[in-house]
Amino acid sequence: MQKLYYLRMLFIVVVSGQAQMLPAQQVTTPRVPSPAAEISQTIGISKIIVNYSRPSAKGREIWGKLVPYGWNVQQFGAGNSAPWRAGANENTTISFSHDAKVEGHDVPAGTYGLFFVINSDNSGEVIFSKDYRSWGSFFYDQKNDALRAPIKIRDASATEMLTYSFDKVSKNAAELELTWDKKQFPVKIEFDVDKIVMDNAAQELKGPTGFGWQGYFSAANYALQNNANVDEALAWIDKAIAQNKTFNTLNVKSGLLNAKGNTDEAGKVMNEAMAIATENELNLYAYNLLNSGQQDKAIEIFVLNTKKHPESANVWDSLGEAYALKGDKQNAITNFKKSLSLNPPANVKANSEKYLKQLGAM
Repeated sequence: MQKLYYLRMLFIVVVSGQAQMLPAQQVTTPRVPSPAAEISQTIGISKIIVNYSRPSAKGREIWGKLVPYGWNVQQFGAGNSAPWRAGANENTTISFSHDAKVEGHDVPAGTYGLFFVINSDNSGEVIFSKDYRSWGSFFYDQKNDALRAPIKIRDASATEMLTYSFDKVSKNAAELELTWDKKQFPVKIEFDVDKIVMDNAAQELKGPTGFGWQGYFSAANYALQNNANVDEALAWIDKAIAQNKTFNTLNVKSGLLNAKGNTDEAGKVMNEAMAIATENELNLYAYNLLNSGQQDKAIEIFVLNTKKHPESANVWDSLGEAYALKGDKQNAITNFKKSLSLNPPANVKANSEKYLKQLGAM
């Protein structure tokens, strides 16, 4: 019987006339009762990925029983004192594409085993281990810790299956939350997004992206919008201008010069930009000024656009809007009527008529 059983566990194949036996392989089947799961979140251009298994409560007493309070002496593996594996089966892992801060502590990019400690008073710890390939906590060794930080565990609504999620997501940070039963374990994760983006841009511009003006323009524009590394951005925008001198590239350079306090030079570059701007570019620039509360400057640009494009109903309509928002009723009415006199397209006509009705001029 033993011989027959052994033969059933082998496959016999013939290779070059010789019989060879290969071990039998099992097919992949679903994992129950704690299915595997993955969740990710992007912060800026940085990605966080958590891989874990999801046990269910099934009416069991979780905290202090199934998951002991404090550190638990393992019965298998190394027989060590260990934290909770933060899930089921293999290590729960957390991966960072870039260097991060976790609960205020620096954590290099990479993958870590994720563990928690919970105490009866809802105090606790989050632990990252450089040994992330082990099974659960059974071989945990604190000498491999990359992070240990205190956290405050929260009471929460009952959750049957252990769940990871991301909340309070902002430009630079997010809160990773493990929720199970009636507890929630929050962990704050942060990235220096502007530095990461700028460092990445510098690297990308050494590759194919650096052969066109668009890469330099987009990198410089990001720096302008986020006030990040202005000196390097000025070098980038000069490279973009050398390949493609337009209103948009010159406008970004003017903004960067203003950010450095070089207002006179910024004004000269902006005048050069407006001299070559299209009707739509001037209009959009003026609306941006209007939306930022610079009404008089916006009106100045709208007036310039009416002088450069007097046949366009749209520029007169836009100038009318600027005067209306400023509260200059008479100038607003004059410009809306001018727009209507130029046989405007339907959308412009509707806008001018709407304002004239609001101003009591129709």
